[in-house]
Amino acid sequence: MVDTPDVRPVGDLPNEIGRTAARELSLNGITSLGRVAGHSRKELLAIHGVGPKAVAILGEALAARGLAYKDS
Repeated sequence: MVDTPDVRPVGDLPNEIGRTAARELSLNGITSLGRVAGHSRKELLAIHGVGPKAVAILGEALAARGLAYKDS
């Protein structure tokens, strides 16, 4: 088993999304909640390593800042 490097914190993304999701979002240029808001849930779920749990956590963080996912 390969240990996933922990790149957290990534911008203002919540640490609770997990190491793999944080790394993959960062590799895709998504390093802030503002950038998350520029994507739909479907687009984020298409990124390897970003699953429903991370998308739910990000959705809560977006809502707390008055932001939302882009419509798909």
